[in-house]
Amino acid sequence: MLAAAAAYSPIRGLIATDVATALGLGEAPAPTVAELTLAETIPLGEVKGRLDHMAIDLRRERLFVAELANNSLAVIDLTAGKLAQWIEGLSEPQGVAYAPETDKLFIANGGSGVVQMRKGDDLTLLREITLGDDADNIRQDGPDRIIVGYGGGALAVLDAANGDRIADIALAAHPEAFQPEPGGDRIFVNEPRALRTAVIARASGQETARWGAPGAAANFPMALDVKGRRLFVVYRMPAQIAAFDTRNGALLSQLATCRDADDVFHDAARDRVYVICGEGAVAVLDASQGGLHELSRLQTRLGARTGLFAPERDRLFVAVPAHAGRPAEIRAYRPK
Repeated sequence: MLAAAAAYSPIRGLIATDVATALGLGEAPAPTVAELTLAETIPLGEVKGRLDHMAIDLRRERLFVAELANNSLAVIDLTAGKLAQWIEGLSEPQGVAYAPETDKLFIANGGSGVVQMRKGDDLTLLREITLGDDADNIRQDGPDRIIVGYGGGALAVLDAANGDRIADIALAAHPEAFQPEPGGDRIFVNEPRALRTAVIARASGQETARWGAPGAAANFPMALDVKGRRLFVVYRMPAQIAAFDTRNGALLSQLATCRDADDVFHDAARDRVYVICGEGAVAVLDASQGGLHELSRLQTRLGARTGLFAPERDRLFVAVPAHAGRPAEIRAYRPK
């Protein structure tokens, strides 16, 4: 039987949008906040338009940035703090993942529906895997698998060593975000067009539960707190974040947040949540007391809605697009 959060009603949520959005505005974002210190700014060069998701190669100290509107991928040398290489000729790259165990880079092209697999050392193209339209987010699933969301509603499971397509999991709608459960059998999937967060059994590919928050729709990014057994889901209509108990889907907390979120991360060392929003802000939330409480809201730039939290480097990277004559850049923040 499918489990659903009590009293979940997207229709009622749309009626409450104006009230909750007003709550979501909160304090005006500040250029500096106590919890995040700007450690470095890395220019991206002559890049226009939307920037999308990122991945990191810790061994070589490289950051990969999908430059969707520019049809390119930026390769940043984090040691030197500068752009090292561009991979051009892509087709609206959206998701990128690096598999350290197999030393392969995967790039999902939303325009062509093709996933490129490249060598980790010199980034030479090895093969292209055609999935269908709108190849989007990518996540590593253990050491040997890569999962890619695509099309009207599917997850493709790829072999991280050779790119072979192992399996396909059908969904009710396009997956805007998903998180495989480490050591478990489940994949949590945001399907905003189906008005749900779906819980998928990895082995069977079947949906086993549907979760949702009262008065909230358009669920895009999500983050998983494995130790705390919590799933954080961020909604855009209205701008809210909800925390679910991964054991049973119970709604633990719900809080207004910044608008147009496209990435969210859990900082396990500090038990914080970082919500990156296109309105030009990062909301810093305390999650240590079982609920959610906003500590501060950092000002970035309009359209800066994606990023990457790298706990191994203790850095929050935010992709800042070109705007109003100011060039595109990556901002690296040090949590405190």
